Amino acid sequence: MSKVVVVGGGPGGYVAAIRAAQLGAEVTLVEKDALGGTCLNRGCIPTKALLHTAELYTEAQNGEQCGVVAQVTLDFAKAQAHKDALVKQLVSGVTGLMKANKITVLQGTASFADKSTLMVDGKPLPFDKLILATGSAPAMPPIPGIDSPQCVDSTGALEFRDVPASLAIIGGGVIGVEMASIYSALGAKVTIIEMLPQILPMMDAELTGLVRAKLEKSGVSVLTSAKVMSIEDKCANAVIRVEYQGSIGTVEAERILVSVGRKINTDGLGLDIAGIRHEGGRIIVDNRQQTNIPGIYAIGDCTGGVMLAHVASVQGEVAAENATGHSAVYDGKTNPSCVYTNPEFAGVGLTEEQAKAQKIDYIVGRFPLMANGKSMIMGGDGVVKIIAGKRYGEILGVHIVGPRATDLIAQAALAIGVEATLDEIIATIHAHPTIGEAVREAALAAYGRAVHIPNR
Repeated sequence: MSKVVVVGGGPGGYVAAIRAAQLGAEVTLVEKDALGGTCLNRGCIPTKALLHTAELYTEAQNGEQCGVVAQVTLDFAKAQAHKDALVKQLVSGVTGLMKANKITVLQGTASFADKSTLMVDGKPLPFDKLILATGSAPAMPPIPGIDSPQCVDSTGALEFRDVPASLAIIGGGVIGVEMASIYSALGAKVTIIEMLPQILPMMDAELTGLVRAKLEKSGVSVLTSAKVMSIEDKCANAVIRVEYQGSIGTVEAERILVSVGRKINTDGLGLDIAGIRHEGGRIIVDNRQQTNIPGIYAIGDCTGGVMLAHVASVQGEVAAENATGHSAVYDGKTNPSCVYTNPEFAGVGLTEEQAKAQKIDYIVGRFPLMANGKSMIMGGDGVVKIIAGKRYGEILGVHIVGPRATDLIAQAALAIGVEATLDEIIATIHAHPTIGEAVREAALAAYGRAVHIPNR
């Protein structure tokens, strides 16, 4: 029986461990902290728990138009306790999965002794195959004053004991925008400061503009093409000096969230001892997730690719299958990106900007959700946008802003995965009333055949 060791118990590592065990390997998983990794303990799950609280709070405050009239108060301590209880329950579930799959879990820090042995807190752990899933951590840029007590990373922002009166967020990526949605809805005055010309720079620019407009309508100030020069303490607050629109201004806030990206967790692993090729700590792998050393694989954030939990999980399955004598290849073309704002934002495949850059001859179908009955009932707005090849109608990309966009995007990912066309989406009967109908209407709109909006 092959001995497979997995380093890291996040969504990539524990999935890899389970898959290897399913395929008959003797599996040991090494985790220095809690099972579930950043995603479960300090990322995806706790963030979405607080987002759900914010959504319920907003809906309750605005329920009068639907006939629900109530005096609403926020118990933030209870919201935090609810979040923590969910995390604890899910971590317990992962622990149970380890036992059910007969996976040995070692708590400790791993480093290489040689190409076939790890040291875990001073004890040798030999392996036949190894899967590295060491993840990433919040990056802190070299801004003068960033060590101010008012500054926190994403982990700190999830642990606030009270909703701050004001919150400045340095970085307009997914984490920053989601935190802005949470704390703005809960009553904080929020300012996003982003160095690039737009927030959510990896998403479709047209729809990103809709998300920005929605944030600003809800009271969030958004400064783009803005550079943070320094941070200074001012009693209970801090003052951020910002270069913006050709001059230096200031933003004052009770709390500052620094959310400018993540750094790879490979320091102290001893990659050079094992001869593993890396660039600045980023482990180099092929499409089988294998490093340059046969039998040693790496997955997820530590490879420096797309830093998403679902990517790490799929790569974990690929690595486990290859480590146990099977053959699998990672293909990221169906990988969706999701932003849990209100309304939600999700995309898969090519953005319109990418299609233009690749000189693809394409057509676009758009359907506004203000013309969709279910979306109107839910009080949502937004749009479904489909990008398709002009000649054959093959689905190249789908981007959605609106209620349940992050759930709907799976349909679009499947369409790209099976190389579906606009005609095949149109031929698929979509239930009524659902928001999913808007996907079919967007496909019709690409041909100028939309039913529930006037066609241009």
